[in-house]
Amino acid sequence: MSTPAKNHFSDKTLSIALVIGAAFWGFYWLPLRTIEAGGMSGVWSVAFFNACPLILMLPVLLVTAKQLRGITGPTCFAAIFLGAAFTLYANGLVETTVIRATMLYYLTPVWSTMIGVIWLGEHLSKARILAIVMAFTGLFLLLSNGDATAQPLNIGDLYSLLSGISWAFGLATLKRWPKIPVAPLTTFTFIATTVLSVLFAFIYNSTLFPDTDVIIDALPTAMFWSIVVLLPCFFIIFTVSKVLFPGRVGILTMSEVVVAVISASILLPGETMIWIQWLGALAIVLAGLIEVGLGYTSSSTV
Repeated sequence: MSTPAKNHFSDKTLSIALVIGAAFWGFYWLPLRTIEAGGMSGVWSVAFFNACPLILMLPVLLVTAKQLRGITGPTCFAAIFLGAAFTLYANGLVETTVIRATMLYYLTPVWSTMIGVIWLGEHLSKARILAIVMAFTGLFLLLSNGDATAQPLNIGDLYSLLSGISWAFGLATLKRWPKIPVAPLTTFTFIATTVLSVLFAFIYNSTLFPDTDVIIDALPTAMFWSIVVLLPCFFIIFTVSKVLFPGRVGILTMSEVVVAVISASILLPGETMIWIQWLGALAIVLAGLIEVGLGYTSSSTV
């Protein structure tokens, strides 16, 4: 297995960067819902939103294509899983409530830890077991006694669950091949997400292509959120994910859960939280702190 470059950062530094980058993804639902409210159907809003960064990333790919020498296969393999994860998660956000979609997606640490132990020989320490137990206790509390969780499971819930599994496989691939270049990987991931989202729109939902006026109106929102806000977070998450173990990455990126739940409860009238759900959010934060403080003591290189 390849080893990453020798630029030294501590695990805690990388973990903090990952927590911050993932936290911004807690707002992923906001531009999607905004674009949908402007007249574009949910499935097309996903495809349109994820296609916008390609305006910037395709030229970057031409410049960085030489980085793919000898590692094109693993890069494409990872991009397909990551693209499927974003496609499923985004469609989950528009098909079910933000809180349900986010919580079901963040079963990821279970899949990440299982894949890490089986495929990567990852050590399952007592601290990490405690962090996982606390994290899922928090998830249980967040899904308790709220109107948003009173409905039976729907297709959006299934998308969200499958997205977490796909994301876990993508992260494990990054760890298995740490020399996968981030810029080409990001471009391929957006390509995969766009293609899969278009297939969702055309085949599964049989939805007509949105009107030009609707696309023009949605362009400022999509460009700002996808390129200015979320694209840099892609680079942070992908870079750190090549170094830290998938199970730890899955736990630390739960900062997205907290941001998504809080923002949805404030901005969406139908997704308010009660005290037990706020307690669950706190448990997730504590799980991340346990993971950072006790899960590992060694330094990583990136």
